[in-house]
Amino acid sequence: MTQDNSQPIRVGVIFGGRNSEHEVSLKSARSVMDALDKTKYEVVPIGIDKAGRWLMGGDPLLTLEHAADPVLLAAPPQPGVASSAALVRTDGRLPGDGPTQLDVLIPVLHGLYGEDGTLQGMLEIADVAYVGCEVLAAAVGMDKGIAKAAFAAAGLPQVPYVLLRRSDWEREPGAVLAQLEQTLTYPMFTKPANAGSSVGVSKCRDQAELTAGLDEAARHDRRLIVEQGVLPREIEVAVLGNDDPQASIPGEIVPAGEWYDYADKYLVGKTGYLIPAPLDEATTAQVQALAIQAFKALDGAGLARVDFLLDKTTGALYLNEVNTFPGFTAGSMYPKLWAASGLSYPALLDRLIELALERRADRRVRG
Repeated sequence: MTQDNSQPIRVGVIFGGRNSEHEVSLKSARSVMDALDKTKYEVVPIGIDKAGRWLMGGDPLLTLEHAADPVLLAAPPQPGVASSAALVRTDGRLPGDGPTQLDVLIPVLHGLYGEDGTLQGMLEIADVAYVGCEVLAAAVGMDKGIAKAAFAAAGLPQVPYVLLRRSDWEREPGAVLAQLEQTLTYPMFTKPANAGSSVGVSKCRDQAELTAGLDEAARHDRRLIVEQGVLPREIEVAVLGNDDPQASIPGEIVPAGEWYDYADKYLVGKTGYLIPAPLDEATTAQVQALAIQAFKALDGAGLARVDFLLDKTTGALYLNEVNTFPGFTAGSMYPKLWAASGLSYPALLDRLIELALERRADRRVRG
């Protein structure tokens, strides 16, 4: 598509979703839409409620932010009332004809049914330009088990781990516990293979906590990850680009609690951030190089936040995970890292939109 520079770029912003990170997505979308330069862009908000219904018209973001009862979202707006009520489509496709008239979409969706390749596949079929990783990278990045295999194939350092199925845990809990205690040592971390924002993650110091942690992880997914715990510093790097990605300066998370859990990220509000992370030059360069290597191992595009564990005891550096659409509020680590690297939040969004249009042009050549 040749963009008419005399007209603002029409940018659709998709948010919400039917997963445990719905509220996080709304916070990110609010920041993104506030930061988009209205002299350059015409912003079109598109919401997805917790039931998977698409919302357009009115103010979908405000509607979802104040939706105590999802059933209310299906009610038509009152005539003559300028409210936040949104039009709802329930036939499983993009609402109205809007997306075919958009220049680019920003899928500000975290977790399942948004960050995991499902939405990206639909947008590929519709030939819509969109910000962020394509289907394969999004799907692999979301699945911790498959991602760990990809990272191992790329020679990236990781803590020891065990991947198991919920059905195995439910059928033979004693055998699973014995296997884990023979393979790993306490503390261990239990995680759902497919979830983000530390949802369903537990630190387990003994067998009773391991049992509870596996039960909790099994509530969120049919595949579970158990990782060897270390005493870490938590280092994060923001990656930006397509075929020639760049890494930001590293930052360090200083959890308010014992570790960086969901409450620490989104509820307590006492997390500390050290930007730049207090690392020596060699470690900084190593972290940045590994971040780009991990991004390329997934064939990432657009953006990702790459998280590391730096063992306080041994000094060993481990790749923790790659988040293909990280939290995007003005206070989130990803935009903070780029701001500290010299790229402001609005300029970062400009660059992401450029990368999305570039990637779609490349797909059209390949197609």
